[in-house]
Formats: sequence, structure tokens, C-alpha cells
Amino acid sequence: MEGFAQLEHAGDCGARILIDGELFREVEPNCWDPLLRIAECDGAGVSAQVLSTVPVLFHYWAPSHAAHDTSRFLNDHIAGVVADHPQRFIGLGTIPLQDSQRAINELERCQRELKLPGVEIGTHVDGHNLDDPRFREIFAAAEELGMAIFVHPWAMLGAERMRKYWLRWLVGMPAETSLAICSLIFSDTMQKFPKLRLAFAHGGGAFPFTLGRVERGFKVRPDLCAPHTSMPPREHIRSIYLDTLVHDANALRYLIDLFSPERLALGSDYPFPLGEAQAGELIESMSDLSAATKDRLLAGTALEFLNLPREQFQLS
Repeated sequence: MEGFAQLEHAGDCGARILIDGELFREVEPNCWDPLLRIAECDGAGVSAQVLSTVPVLFHYWAPSHAAHDTSRFLNDHIAGVVADHPQRFIGLGTIPLQDSQRAINELERCQRELKLPGVEIGTHVDGHNLDDPRFREIFAAAEELGMAIFVHPWAMLGAERMRKYWLRWLVGMPAETSLAICSLIFSDTMQKFPKLRLAFAHGGGAFPFTLGRVERGFKVRPDLCAPHTSMPPREHIRSIYLDTLVHDANALRYLIDLFSPERLALGSDYPFPLGEAQAGELIESMSDLSAATKDRLLAGTALEFLNLPREQFQLS
């Protein structure tokens, strides 16, 4: 079917992801081989890894029944890898967000049948931001089920102006994530579902570094920014999680100061180019962080976000 990704073998071990016959990305066996992943994790000193699908496979643009079918296939695969290596992998499912009932059905299956602690979702569905009323039922179900939600940017806004210089990934992704966070803050979504556990990729994108501007806008134009909420944006920063993938020690220090270590979890973007070459290297390199803070960033916050016991994993 048009639009779905295809995998084409390339060389001895690699593959090419094609969409409508055009190259999207070249990938290596560490994208699909769990034993190779474990070996690479061992080499990097990583005790356990959270698995989630590549955002290009969200399929929010597809007919809902087709997206539901591919979600089930992907979730079954991830759950199978976790079942084979329960001390090394944790799985996040994916759900067909364009259809609330199908999404809830798959969310329930992920929790009850596949024993996954959460799901990964994109920052929008066909241009509809996450504050859209159609997603309320899904957030309500996730809160009731205790399922964590990891939000990853995809199909970035302004893509037509960012065709060169890899700008979709360098500029578009941070902006896309900030858009998702602000949409949830300025609607009453965060207040409506206070127990919902939400985490955002890549250090929250541009959001933490524009918080002062966002807060100012809330104060001076509440008619535009705050028609649905009375809670200032800064008050929300203790109720969301971010990952630590910012590639800069000063940026990470700022996040720690702003959000606290209790809201920051190690992000790796493994095995893609914008990830850390060795997961956790930046955190480990920062001599001004205490051992307790490093432990929290490297493991503790992620376990809390996923509601998993530390004893399940042989953490170094």
C-alpha cells in the first residue's frame, strides 16, 4: 500500500528503508538483531534498554484498520524480544492514534496481554496537535491503566522549508516537540489528567530553552495563551519527564536545574546518528554531578516513569 515503509537488503548485512520507492534511511543489523544490541549495550556499559518503534512506522496517515494491524504486529514483535531477554529489554508499544477506540483497544492489549509498561506516540496526527479533543479518551485510558506515554517528534512542521542541511532533524524536531508540550500545557490536558505520565524526547526539544518566553506570553496575553487553563507553564515542569539527549553539558545542567534529576531520564536515540555514540557518556563525564544524581539520570527516573522495580534488572 502506498506510503508504507519497505525494507530492502543492502550489502551483506544492512538494509534500506524505502517509502514509495524513495530512500528514507539506511540501517544496520543493530536495528533488528537483539543479540547484537545486547553485545553493543555490554560494550557501552548499558544494563537494560527500552525498545520503541521508529516513528516512520506510526502510520497515523493510514486507514485506521491498517494502522491497527501494523501496530499489533510491531507490538507483538517488541513483546517477544522482551520476553526472550526480560532483564535486558523493556518494551513500549505503538497505537493507532487516528482512531480513539482502536487506540484504546491496543493500549489495553499492550498492558494486559503483552505486559508492556507504556507506549510511544508522535507529536501530532495528520496535523492535529495533541490537545485535540479526539485524544482525550486515549489519555484518560492511559491514566486509568497506569501506562506511561513517551512522545517523539515525527513529520515535522515546516518540512517544506527544511529540505536542505538536515534541518528537519536539527531544527524541525526540537520545534515539533516544543509545539506538542505547549499544546498540552495551554489546553487543560495536563490539569485534566494529573496522574498521566508523559515523557518527551531530546530534552524536550526547544521547550526548556524558550520557557521564559512561553511564561511571558501566558502572563501578558492570557486571552490567547490561557483560554483553557489557569496554571502557569512553569508549574507544569514538575509533572512531565524529559530525556537527557541534549549533547551539551551546559544544556544538561540547565535541565537539571529547571526540572530536577527526578524528571530526567537517560536518552540514547540508539542506534541512529543523532544519538550518543555511547549512551550515558555525557552524564558520566560531568564531574560536578554527584553519584546519586548520575544514578537517578541513568536509571532511577526511567524506572519511576515506567513504574518498574529496580530489582528486575541487573543494573551496573
